Formats: sequence, structure tokens, C-alpha cells
Amino acid sequence: MVRLADRIAAANADAMDRLARAAPVWRGVREARTLIPALTGRTLLHAGPPIAPAALCGPMRGAILGAALLEGWADTADEAARLLDSGAITLRCTHDHGAVGPMAGIISPTMPLCDVRDATTGTVACCPLNEGIGAVLRFGAYDPAVLERLRWIQSMLGPALDSALQSLGGLPLVPLMARALAMGDEMHQRNVAATALSVRALAPVLAGSALPAATVAHVLRFLADNDQFFLNVAMAACKSIADGLRDIPHSTIVTAMSRNGVEFGLRVSGLGAAWFTAPAPVPDGLYFPGYGAPDANPDMGDSAIVETVGLGGMAMIAAPAVVGFVGLRSAQDALRTTTRMGEITVGPNPHFKIPALDFAGTPTGIDIRRVVEL
Repeated sequence: MVRLADRIAAANADAMDRLARAAPVWRGVREARTLIPALTGRTLLHAGPPIAPAALCGPMRGAILGAALLEGWADTADEAARLLDSGAITLRCTHDHGAVGPMAGIISPTMPLCDVRDATTGTVACCPLNEGIGAVLRFGAYDPAVLERLRWIQSMLGPALDSALQSLGGLPLVPLMARALAMGDEMHQRNVAATALSVRALAPVLAGSALPAATVAHVLRFLADNDQFFLNVAMAACKSIADGLRDIPHSTIVTAMSRNGVEFGLRVSGLGAAWFTAPAPVPDGLYFPGYGAPDANPDMGDSAIVETVGLGGMAMIAAPAVVGFVGLRSAQDALRTTTRMGEITVGPNPHFKIPALDFAGTPTGIDIRRVVEL
């Protein structure tokens, strides 16, 4: 008779083998409703586990109002609020529809999304294009400048990137992310190298395209000014990898971690689509002068998907330049973080290696049994 522990070990080995063979490719930029059939009528996707409209935090509520304005469902924020409060806007969870989104993570029907496909399994995942910094929809802002930028992303940035990616035949993402990791990124808080490598691949194609010179210049300037642009692409890549590990009987590996500003939720491979939730924590990070944890909203966003495949906090020692932004005091703290993650994971990542650790693979495959033991 096969012991349960042996079945779990075999299932987790299967999951790690799938992860090793994953080959996500950024193949284009497509309108959300063409990738996500559920986006009919007044339907929006949001980050984190499911949440009722009455329980929404301020930033996510603001992002929903902004999306309603963007889609033309309302002419004013008050009208959008009435639609939301009356139940006329349907909210669904991104992770249930092969998608992820940063912070509020709102996806509306006409938003352009990164279209990523795992060449090994065919698994498709998507994520909105990064808006840049400052007042943005993902933080709940929806003033005219925010909406104008989103419309520019729809009309100019998305089509330009899609054209370049089609010309390239897609952009393989694991080699690019592995290289960026060796250049000081961990693909969550720092994406400077990954963004630069992406622009390096896209710029010659854009420059040689039939697009107007002013359009190419605008697109390249937007990318050059946004060090975190690649985060959203990385999220889609990691979602495509993690979804390939789902529904393996007996596997104890975490396939999703996400927050909606109220609750933190996770999913486990062997337990299907069930969410396991707890109150979302307030981030322990670097605040603007005069602000602190009492002013902060609890954590939100789907970006922790990168940690499920060995990036982000798992690779913290690879990105010492951003340790202060995540509440750490030194590179030694970053080293301890990465080392400690090895205590709760199944094994090293075969692709993502850290030069500072003699090219050891990043800790990968969060095992709920080891988390409980720790």
C-alpha cells in the first residue's frame, strides 16, 4: 500500500517537473474580452480572492469606478458608484479566468492585456499593461489624466506592442527573466533589467515598422520612463507557469497567492480552485515621510504570483538595491530571507539562478506542509 507521504512526494515532484518544462512566451497584446469570455456586459475582474461590493477597500472601489468610466458605463463617478452599489456591475476574481492584475487588479472588457502562452502546455495567462507610476487606476485613481493615459494605452501602446511582438514571433520569457535575475532584478519590486531587456528586443522592430515616427517615439519614451513595466509581463508569465501545476492530486504546492485589500488568499495544487483566506496584512515597507502603517491600506494585488515560481521575495538576495523598499535593513537581511524561503519550498528553480549564491536556484514550490512545520 502506497503511503500518503509517498503520494505527496510524487505529486510534488510532478509539479516541479512541469515547472522545469514551462516555456511562457509573450505572444501579443489583445483586448481583454477576446481572451476572457466571462467579460460580458458590465463585468469586471479584480485581484485577490472573491469579495462582495460592500466589503471593498477604498483603492479597489476607486479602481472599479474608474473602469466603469473608462468603459462608458457611467458619465460620472457618482453614477458609477450607483451602478456598483446596486449590483449592476458584476465582480469576478482574476485567478478564476486565467488572469492576474497588480494592486486593485481591475480588468475591464476593452483593456489591452499581455497575452502569454506556455509553449509546452498551451496554458494562456494575461495581465493588463503597466500604466506607469503616480496616480494610476491600480491604486484607485480615476481623474481625467488617469483615464486619458488608459485610452492612450488602448489606442496606441497596446497595438504598437502587439505589432512588434507579432513581428518577433513572440518573446520567450524564461530566458529573459533568468538573465534579468543575474542583473539585479527579482521581478517583483525591481524590474529595471527585465524592462531594459524587453525594450532592447522590441525597439529595433518598432523603429523598423510602418508606425508613425511620433508613435514609436512616444511608445519608447513611455517604456524607458517606467522601470516597472515588465512586472505585469512577469506576472502573466508566472501565472501561466503556476496554472500548469494546478489540480495535481495530493500535491501540497501553492499555485496562487493573492490579496484584495481585505483578505489574503491562497490556492493549493491538490485542492483545486478552493481559496484559503485570512485577513490581509498591512505592508511592512518604506513609507513616504510623515506616513506609516496606520495610514496604509492592507495589502492587495495578484503580484505575489511571482513568488509561487521562485521570484520576488524568494530571490530577494538577487536584488539588494531594493531591500529598503520591502522593510529589510541590509543585504544580510535579504540573504536570510532567501535562505529562509528554502525551508518552506520543495527545491531549487532550474532556471532562475542567483550569482551571489554560487548560481544556486531560487527556492521554489511553496509546500504547505513545510509552512505549517515552520
